[in-house]
Order: sequence, then structure tokens, then C-alpha cells
Amino acid sequence: MEIRSEEISQIIREQIKDYEKKVDLSETGRVLSVGDGIARVYGVEKCMSMELLEFPTAHGTIYGLALNLEEDNVGVAIMGDDAHIKEGDEVRRTGRIAEVPVGDAVLGRVIDSVGNPLDGKGPINATEFRRIEVIAPGVIARQSVNEPMYTGLKAIDAMTPVGRGQRELIIGDRQIGKTAIAVDAIINQKDSGLICIYVAVGQKKSTVAQVVETLRKHGAMDYTVVVAANASDAAALQFIAPYAGTAMGEYYRDKGGHALIIYDDLSKQATAYRQVSLLLRRPPAREAYPGDIFYNHSRLLERSSKLNKELGGGSLTGLPIIETQAGDVSAYIPTNVISITDGQIYLEPNLFFAGVRPAINVGLSVSRVGGAAQTKAMKQVAGRLRLELAQYRELEAFAKFGSDLDKSTLAQLNRGMRLVELLKQPQYQPMPAEKEVMSLYSGTRGFLDTIPVEKVGQYEQQMLAFMDRKYPEILAEIKEKQAIGDSLDEKMGAALKEFAGVFQA
Repeated sequence: MEIRSEEISQIIREQIKDYEKKVDLSETGRVLSVGDGIARVYGVEKCMSMELLEFPTAHGTIYGLALNLEEDNVGVAIMGDDAHIKEGDEVRRTGRIAEVPVGDAVLGRVIDSVGNPLDGKGPINATEFRRIEVIAPGVIARQSVNEPMYTGLKAIDAMTPVGRGQRELIIGDRQIGKTAIAVDAIINQKDSGLICIYVAVGQKKSTVAQVVETLRKHGAMDYTVVVAANASDAAALQFIAPYAGTAMGEYYRDKGGHALIIYDDLSKQATAYRQVSLLLRRPPAREAYPGDIFYNHSRLLERSSKLNKELGGGSLTGLPIIETQAGDVSAYIPTNVISITDGQIYLEPNLFFAGVRPAINVGLSVSRVGGAAQTKAMKQVAGRLRLELAQYRELEAFAKFGSDLDKSTLAQLNRGMRLVELLKQPQYQPMPAEKEVMSLYSGTRGFLDTIPVEKVGQYEQQMLAFMDRKYPEILAEIKEKQAIGDSLDEKMGAALKEFAGVFQA
């Protein structure tokens, strides 16, 4: 075999061509001090606010978020365990503002605040990323809320309706069904085309696992992303989790789609932000919260919006949750968030423990969008509902003192008792809008007045099964026309009269 010198020299030439070292330019600094999840870093002069910084350690790279840009150092919130970072360690700039993966790659996944998977299903193969902090759409970019976003809960859809692009606060004490309402709302979006994002802040891991399992059982994980910053996670991760979830929802909103985001809950996020701020030596204000706590929530919730037609008409609906202490809605954080949102659903412990679930206080709950987020059919049946329930609550208090009540007062009390019973709904059983209309129609038009109060739930169940079996066209017409005309009114009345004859208590 002949050895050709040209071939050998060509191979050698190719191998030494790229031998020169490539210069790796990276701006680095040193850790001045570290502790309680906060590092003070020196030497990264060109660092940007909200930029990710790398802390290379023996246990892998830990990321930090640059929050305080001071004259001689940068205050960094560490997004992980700071036990592996020591004074004098190297810190590298990434040049990247904090961002998260978005798009269909994250659907059905449980991820943390920076987009790392927590569900053991392997890496997230996202092709698109979005910054967690962006400026909310301006006034001109929006349109008013005009489309319902059904939660599947009669009490909410009838009296405090939520529209696509609205921010409706869910507020109440601990353990009285705030998360249950949010989970029901997600389950109810099965065929609506809405993408759901559930942000769990400061919850126990077991609680988050329970919610994920419930969503999976009802087939809701296919269109849901769960962003979890658990109670054991760093305060910085709990602080940015809602922003990360919002970025994922905005991806669909900006493409002309519709998304629903639930922040569970913003009280814990505010506490995490307070912790980070105090450790960064920012001056404290009321209740030791930093002065910009209001801005922290307003810039987050303003991102939920309904865009105008030119921008695709997409929407991001926000359901923030706030936990009150002993029903105190006038505390600092609750009043802040109430003033930012378009209404609130107030849950009352007394109602919850009396067996009224969902425990919605009709008097204190309000939707500032109101009828604009309801179909005509829902408005027609819900018109008197709120008034009758409010009157019932007043009369109920007086009726305890006097026994001889006139006929009209007794009739009002009887109607009210049955309406309260009708609005009760089991957990994880949201109802389609047409069935809600049918159910409320039977209550507000007096068809329940002769039914014993304890049989109302039974009546509703049997009546809806009867309508499904015998008059599916009536339900279909309510769904299609979204209004109750004279002929449909007659048909509904006749069907309910017929059912009254066959109802077995």
C-alpha cells in the first residue's frame, strides 16, 4: 500500500487549523457574603436587574436572581440551596433575564418557578422561552370583558360571573374551599379550549400532589400546567412563581387563544417577597412589607387582560387567591388585592361549617364586570336570585326573634331556604352552563316551593337526568341560543310541570 505524502500533510493541516484557543469572554465576580438565601456579589458591573447569575458549585450550578443593583455590590436572591455557596466563590453572568419555557411542551407537566420538571417525566423540550417579567398590555391594546368564563359552579356563574380576561379574587380563611373552587374551574374547562395554569405558592408538597392527582383523575392535566414553588423551596422561587406562570399564560393570550391562571395563593407570595426584601436590607413599610408590595401584585395582575381584535382577541383570566386571618378582609394585603381585581368571591367560615358549600357570602361577593360576562339566558334566570338571597339573609335574622310572620314573609323565607339548598354543589362536579340555567330556572320560577328543603338536591339531580333523557333538545336550545325566548320558556315550564308529576322524593 503506497503512502502518499500530500494526503498526510492535508490531514495534519486540517487538524491544526482550529488548534488556536478560542477566547471565552465571561464577566465574573466573587461572593462577598452569603446567608439566608441572599448573596452579596462583587465584580459583575454590567449585571442587569432580574438577570440570572450562575454559582458553579461541586453539586452543580445554582442560579441566582439579581434584585438589588447597588454601588459596590449586587444583591442576589439564590434560587436553590445556599449551603453549597461559600464566601469567595466565583459568580458568572449569564446575560439572560430570568425566563421560562412556554408552549405546548409544558402542558400536562409539573414544573418549578424556573421551568425545571418536578414530575419525573424527563426534560421539557421547549422551543420557545419567555421572560417572566414583561410590561402588561396598555389601555389601547385591550377591550372590555364580554365573554363568559364558566366555572361550573352555579353560585359563581349566576351571581359573581367571571369573564374571559377578568381578574376575580377568591378570598377567605384557611380550609374553607378556596382551592376547591379553583380546581372545579379548571375541571370545567375540559371542552372550552382554555389552557389552565395552576400556580401553587408556599403549599405543602403533599397538597400540590393531591391537586395534581385530582386534575389527572378528571382528565384536566391534558390542558393544564402546574407551577409549584413549595413551602420548602427558597423564598426567591416562591416570589417569582406567579410571574413564571403568567408568562406561560401570555404565550396563549398573545396567539389569540384563551388561558386561565390561578394563583394559590398571593398571601404566601407576599410573605416570600417580604422575606427576600428584608434580607436585601430594603426599607420596611406597613406590617414590615416593602414599600413596593402593592406594585408587586398590580404589575402581576394587570397582565391578565382581554386583547382587542387587532391583536387577536386573546385573553388571560386571573383567579388570585388570598387567605385572610379570622375573616379580616380589611388587612393590608387583602385590601391591596381587592383594589386591583375586578371583584371578589368571599368565602365565609360560618356558611362552610353550616354545610353551605361552596360557602359564598352573596352580600360581600361582587363582580365588577357583572352581566357583561353572562349570556342572556343566565341573566334571565339569575336576575332575581341575588336579590332574593340577600332578602332571605335579612329576614332569616329577624325570623329568629318572632314566630308570627305574615304570608309574604313566610313565602320569601321558604323560597330563600330552597335557593340556598339549590346553590350547594358537591366538590369536583362542575355543571355545564345549560344545566345551570335549567336548575336555576326551576328555583327562581317557584317550581321548588312545594318540595321539602332536604329533597332539593335530589330533585335537581333527578330533574337534570329527566331533561337529559326526555328533553335533550331543550338543553341544546339553551346552549345554542343562549337566551330564553317565549317558546323556550313555555317548553321549559311544561317539562318541569311534567317532571313534578313523576318526581319521587
